[in-house]
Amino acid sequence: MTEKVLVPAQLSQDGKAYLKDHGFEVIEVPRANQENILKYGQDVDGMILFVDPIGEDVISQMPNLKIIARHGVGYDSVDLDASAKHGIWVTNTPNANAATVAETTIAEILDVSKNLTKDSLEMRNGNFGYPLAHLGFDLEGKTIGILGYGKIGQLVAKKASSLGMRILIHNRTPRESSYGQFVDLDTLLKESDVLTLHLASNPATYHTIGKEQLAEMKASSVLINLGRGALVDQDALIDALKSKAIAGAALDVFDEEPLPLDSELFKFDNVLLTPHIGSSTVESFSRMATDAASEVVRVLSGQAPQWPVNRPEK
Repeated sequence: MTEKVLVPAQLSQDGKAYLKDHGFEVIEVPRANQENILKYGQDVDGMILFVDPIGEDVISQMPNLKIIARHGVGYDSVDLDASAKHGIWVTNTPNANAATVAETTIAEILDVSKNLTKDSLEMRNGNFGYPLAHLGFDLEGKTIGILGYGKIGQLVAKKASSLGMRILIHNRTPRESSYGQFVDLDTLLKESDVLTLHLASNPATYHTIGKEQLAEMKASSVLINLGRGALVDQDALIDALKSKAIAGAALDVFDEEPLPLDSELFKFDNVLLTPHIGSSTVESFSRMATDAASEVVRVLSGQAPQWPVNRPEK
């Protein structure tokens, strides 16, 4: 019997082709959320998932499932313990999107420092005087603080160095860097003009940036988050923006995604909001899809995966 793999319909054709070329039946769903997984793929042998959460209540109803392959680096949306208990591998794609997310990070920093999106929107509304009343700021000579120095953080440092920025870095485990200086968290918060977050999301990093940390930042500073929404206390950030404790933000990730249209974040002129597009390029989606598909093929062929983030108990 042909083994089945459930995938989001938006998965790159390269990933779908990889699975089909290896003899698997591909089950496409409009969105790989809990409802659709159980409706269309309860009997599948493998899954490729974007960011919708999956836990014990779904996994326990899928008797054939052997692998959940995350399309991306983060895996906080998957219950690793429940997966392991049911004998299911969970994998990610650690080498597929770092360069893309680093590029998008720089793009959002450039946008928020020059008010590009807001100026463009105001121009379309005929408000040609808006830019003169809302000047941006130079990046050259400013300090960028990079919180988290994995693959993405390292590439952000390299790219920021070409902008003439002073680079400060904080990481749980200090590493050598050709581009910046490692400092403690308090120094990073107090001295950064631009603070960008590149931490993995886990219980230890939950709300790393909260009320106290925001209070340490410069009133002229901006916060950039292309990591995960859970890294920032969103209510505390909204309060800091209201009180002008910081000057602005660029956010690509949120507590709830899609961001509810009634969120207060939409009310701020000084906040750039993007819908989790940090890795959304043709090339990155192709790499993530192919890498995730290759993990499915390995596991369903009886091999161990290359990039596991858990270990099945049976």
